[in-house]
Amino acid sequence: MVQTPFVEMDGIDKSFSGNQVLNGVHFNVQKGEVHALMGENGAGKSTLIKVLTGIHKRDNGVIKVNGKEVDFSNPKQAEKEGILVIHQELNIIPHLTVTENMFLGKDITYPKTGILNTKEMKKQTQASLQALGVTNIHPDDTAGDLSVGKQQMVEIARALSTNAEMIVMDEPTAALTEREIDNLFRVVESLQNRGVAIIYISHRMEEIFKICDRVTVLRDGTYIGTENISDTSFEAIVKMMVGRELGERFPERSNAVGDVIFEVNNLERKGLFNDISFHVNKGEILGVSGLMGAGRTEIMEAIFGYEKKNNGTVLLDGKKLSIKHPRDAVKAGIGFISEDRKAKGLVINTSIRENISLPNMKTVSKNGVVSAKKERDLVTDLIKRLHVKTTGGEQEVKSLSGGNQQKIVIAKWLGINPKLLILDEPTRGVDVGAKKEIYNIMNELTKNGVAIIMISSELPEILGVSDRIMVIHEGKITQTMDRHEADQEKIMTAATGGES
Repeated sequence: MVQTPFVEMDGIDKSFSGNQVLNGVHFNVQKGEVHALMGENGAGKSTLIKVLTGIHKRDNGVIKVNGKEVDFSNPKQAEKEGILVIHQELNIIPHLTVTENMFLGKDITYPKTGILNTKEMKKQTQASLQALGVTNIHPDDTAGDLSVGKQQMVEIARALSTNAEMIVMDEPTAALTEREIDNLFRVVESLQNRGVAIIYISHRMEEIFKICDRVTVLRDGTYIGTENISDTSFEAIVKMMVGRELGERFPERSNAVGDVIFEVNNLERKGLFNDISFHVNKGEILGVSGLMGAGRTEIMEAIFGYEKKNNGTVLLDGKKLSIKHPRDAVKAGIGFISEDRKAKGLVINTSIRENISLPNMKTVSKNGVVSAKKERDLVTDLIKRLHVKTTGGEQEVKSLSGGNQQKIVIAKWLGINPKLLILDEPTRGVDVGAKKEIYNIMNELTKNGVAIIMISSELPEILGVSDRIMVIHEGKITQTMDRHEADQEKIMTAATGGES
């Protein structure tokens, strides 16, 4: 590896309304290295990248690119210097096609007429997707119709289609399958061999140790240190991030599992899944695994009433339910935490109080009139119970870190005192400290008899948190196994349609 710094940031300060979010931060990235930038949600990682690319103006400090001091006013200027960012929050324009998204702002036209050369743009789009090993996305697909994971692949393909000298990847694998992650890692290795610098932001520790050369840790906006990956450990990085020993990564599951509380029989939605039958016991966590597109989310959305089903019955406490709309599920005592908290989990531009109150109007109102005291007491109790870092119930949800936003999504459903809680990727984009807190919340709920269905693409999480594991492949349940008999190989074999 050529030891030439491509980017150097020294003594970076940044404050918002008197609140200092970066304090004397140091950071450098060498050409041809994959450099992990880590820290809890709210540690300052995204702010540092936004300062680098000109979205935010720094208060103090020096930034150099290729040894030359720079002061970008916007991301376009950074892009001209070879710096490109794949943001965690997707920048997909949903009503445009994949091709139109890929070439947004950089259309290819015929020289003499200026007419769009759609044939060439589609050809290049297809080539960029194929470079990532993606075969199930067509250039003419409408981007908004794609799953979150597929949209993420389009974002990555768009970034890789440029001749960037440095790419910032912010949680690039959060919505990807194991196969897609492997493809991405091969592309990262190829870029590294070409001398491209990569800043890799991820909460998945396995990825950091697999592909990164160095790691820099921020805590509360302060630079903690930089280490060679070969010289450090999972425990050491966590201690740098949180300032303390985290203990066991997954809390011990010790509560007794009760009788069957929830049953699904012969659930079907034509073209997506069929013959889905399973049960969940009181106080149990049923982990649901499978590759993206296997039908995991679609099954749970059909149960909750988000989507229609063609056949099948759902029973709670032995009573057959008629769920035609999410309100029917909520009324029965079922909560659903979507994988896309921004689109389906939160009203992002409103307050914590308003978000928590929405599904809890019966609790906080009488005869259609909201009781300010009841509402305040409910919100204060849930904020305290879930250890949400906030200035109070009136703080806008969009200003919270990802981990705290996820806690608000959970808080919404705790207010209804659910009998069953469906969690779709509950720790996506959440740091290790906040993940542990979410696992503890799940444990607390199951000790109180709540049944939990947890969809997760992270195999260590599935193995570490679940009591039983149900694997989906192409719309069918291929295997259900006890946590003690499961391992990653067995789950992946079942997820790809193989026989155990």
